[in-house]
Amino acid sequence: MKQTDSFLSNGFVIFDEIYTMDEVENVLRQINLANSDKDTFRKSEDLFAIRQFLKEVPSAIDAVFNDNLKAILSQILGDKYFVVKSIYFDKPQTSNWYVSYHQDLTISVDKKVSLNGFDLWTTKQNQFAVQPPLNILQNVVTVRIHLDDTDENNGALRVIPKSHLKGVYRPETIDWTFEKEVSCNVSKGGIMLMKPLLLHSSGRTTNNRQRRVIHIEFSNQELPTELNWAERINLC
Repeated sequence: MKQTDSFLSNGFVIFDEIYTMDEVENVLRQINLANSDKDTFRKSEDLFAIRQFLKEVPSAIDAVFNDNLKAILSQILGDKYFVVKSIYFDKPQTSNWYVSYHQDLTISVDKKVSLNGFDLWTTKQNQFAVQPPLNILQNVVTVRIHLDDTDENNGALRVIPKSHLKGVYRPETIDWTFEKEVSCNVSKGGIMLMKPLLLHSSGRTTNNRQRRVIHIEFSNQELPTELNWAERINLC
């Protein structure tokens, strides 16, 4: 089965060696130079994160979007895809932070308006988030760029294959007699592609190794005329 077919069937796929070690170090260098005093930067003992990452660290864009990544995105999304969200996560070596099973059910938009099928509005860092109709979520592709070797001992994602095909799937209803869990181990310089509706979780760090990941969501679908993607970056 081709990797793209596996992605559509299982809801995730891993590609190794998308970035050279020099490219990874270049991305990290741009992150380290960024001004971390803004509200979009979250700093704690368990996690350092940058929301709206590509807007806050635009110098990283050229390094992130190398030819390898663009070729994979074009194969899956065609030639008119764009960024709709980006976050940087740094889980330190001693992090006790974990995330239980969930789906990514919201998108970031520029304003709050009353639209049929757009529900559960929230606001964070002066940015609106909303749960859109299912067809919009089904069209989003998430890329997780791994800047460190990552396995089940330092927070690799655990996923339930094919769960993205079941619509909104509440974690409390998971039937573990039927479902299986997979740990998505990714080497430094590799990427993981996933569908936001895929049930996924992340465990605590137990091996004293850092885990840094850039999470970028893409779409090729326009929103209703009343709304805009808040973090949209056109790449094509």
